[in-house]
Amino acid sequence: MLHPVVLSGGSGSRLWPLSRQNQPKQFLALIGDRSLYQETVLRASKLPSARPPVTVCSEDHRFMVGEQLNAIGVDSGGILLEPVARSTAPAIALAALHVLASDGDATMLVMPADHLIDDEAAFRKAVAAAAELAANEWLVTFGITPDYAETGYGYILRGQSLADDGYRVERFVEKPDLATAERYVSDGTYAWNSGMFLFKAKRYLEELATHAPAIFEAASSAYAAAQTDLDFVRVDKAAFAASPSDSIDYAVMEKTGRAAVVPVSCGWSDIGSWSSLWAVAKRDDHGNRHDGDVISIDTTGSLVRASDRRMIATIGVEDLVIIDTPDATLVARKDRVQDVKSIVDRLKAAGRQEHLFHRKVYRPWGSYDSIDMGERFQVKRIVVKPGAALSLQKHHKRAEHWIVVSGVAEVTCDDKVFDLHENESTYIPLGSVHRLRNRGTEPVELIEVQSGSYLGEDDIVRLEDVYGRS
Repeated sequence: MLHPVVLSGGSGSRLWPLSRQNQPKQFLALIGDRSLYQETVLRASKLPSARPPVTVCSEDHRFMVGEQLNAIGVDSGGILLEPVARSTAPAIALAALHVLASDGDATMLVMPADHLIDDEAAFRKAVAAAAELAANEWLVTFGITPDYAETGYGYILRGQSLADDGYRVERFVEKPDLATAERYVSDGTYAWNSGMFLFKAKRYLEELATHAPAIFEAASSAYAAAQTDLDFVRVDKAAFAASPSDSIDYAVMEKTGRAAVVPVSCGWSDIGSWSSLWAVAKRDDHGNRHDGDVISIDTTGSLVRASDRRMIATIGVEDLVIIDTPDATLVARKDRVQDVKSIVDRLKAAGRQEHLFHRKVYRPWGSYDSIDMGERFQVKRIVVKPGAALSLQKHHKRAEHWIVVSGVAEVTCDDKVFDLHENESTYIPLGSVHRLRNRGTEPVELIEVQSGSYLGEDDIVRLEDVYGRS
């Protein structure tokens, strides 16, 4: 059986301001109606003998993974929660241990969650070739046939032929300068390192134990002490945190004598910047990609993405990236978008929140949108999904007013439980134990006005929570 493993990490910095730490790019619909994560999962599910996908993600993204799988009707083979980020080698080890628990001869196809593949037929053919090599104990990586000299990717030099479509890896090469990259492309025996792999789970763990025993021991101890929580697998935090942080390339692939590469040309992109998204997107006759409410006059070669809050108009500009969100707007030349991370670094240094959260924040029970705020107040639009409930909680430093706009909300406030209908309101005093629940079949929408000396999300004491957050 083939077990797809989707690695869903990331800090959300390269496509800021649309991607944020709590919603990195793999969960965004950048091209089409589905997110990159959903497209990756659907692509894997079409492969012959593919089992339900295993996802490795952070604690903060667990509900987003579950909801996006549910939205496309794909069963999960397990959602493994990384308690701390330790790069790809330990994450893949957790997935290997997980699939071996149900399939002693499991073959793993490891894929980042945020890559785009346009030619799925070519991808399926490459997977079939890699599976034949993996059956003979090779650890296979996929090398993307380069279209141009790219300095942002690592390269793979292929060696002797192992099969019609596979080669022994001669060596891995770090990101080159432009002259070196141009030489690699003209040489014809180099490929971009895609970060996708296929191998037997047992074989990977054997190589990991040989070349990176500390990672193997930490991952094994962490998984052995794992607990199931709803649809999630929580590994032991202390044991996993003891693992060195290292990529599969450095920990295993560059050290093993059984590394193979299958070259493939499949319309691949890692969507690593706004300019790379512009390059793979459909554009108009002037080379522009517009999303949302955009009016352009004498504009060429630009990517303009408007939020649903306002229209964007451009006149006489070229080669720009303009990305608008409700709380931040980016304007940059296409050839400078790699520097977006510098903006994120400045936001972090200033203690700001725009790199962490969008104004609209999704929760397992629904969402909230921070409409307005001041020194001692904050106004939120809250939507609670049918059948969902917020945690039973209290606050030490703020009181709240709730006004129902639509639906019927069940309110718990200390020892009282009552329904709040459309156009009705209630007051939650500071320190009161309270909960909001939607027992109906339609979403509940309400306006919440918070007031107090401190309004941060960490002033929540959860006493009871169906989502395991108490």
